[in-house]
Order: sequence, then C-alpha cells, then structure tokens
Amino acid sequence: MTFDGMLKKVRKIAEKTDATGRDFLAVQINITGDNGGVFYVEVKDGNINVEPYEYNDRNCAITIDMDNFNKLIDGKLDPVKAFTFGKLKVDGDVGKALEFAKLVK
Repeated sequence: MTFDGMLKKVRKIAEKTDATGRDFLAVQINITGDNGGVFYVEVKDGNINVEPYEYNDRNCAITIDMDNFNKLIDGKLDPVKAFTFGKLKVDGDVGKALEFAKLVK
C-alpha cells in the first residue's frame, strides 16, 4: 500500500469514528520503510483530523512500519503485543498511544 492510500484509509476510519466526549489527543504516526511518511491524528472538540504533517505539540509519536500499521488499524495486530515485541515504538505518553489504538479499532 502507498502512503497516500494508507492516509485515505485512516481518514475513512476517522469519518466513521465518534469522538464526542473524548479528551484532546494528538498522535504523530511515523511510518517507516519504502512507502513511509509522517502524519498526525488529532482529536479536538469532538472532531478527528488526519493530516500529512508533523505535529510538534503532540501527546506522543508512534513509529511503525506500513505492514504492521495496516494490521493495527485492521484489528489484526494487538497494540500492546506490538509494543512489547518491538514492532511499534512510542515516544511520549504511552497511555495516549493506547487511547489512540482504541480509537482506531
């Protein structure tokens, strides 16, 4: 999958997700590998924004390869196991990373 294709997939998930009553959340996703790139997911005022930029004032940054990220958002990769086995790295608030994982399920 290309980076742009994956970004469209995440945006579709965001459109279907109810963020009403959720606290502010800003997660930067660093996709590694040949089709890699950077984007962020921001939950603010009940809305979810997905943009292909770095987010400097983020709660955390998640670094993962494209294949494992697709498995994660498809529900085929448990985020805790991915973190434990080094398939996913978190820089910042791990609790916010888990909140993000629940949001995209």
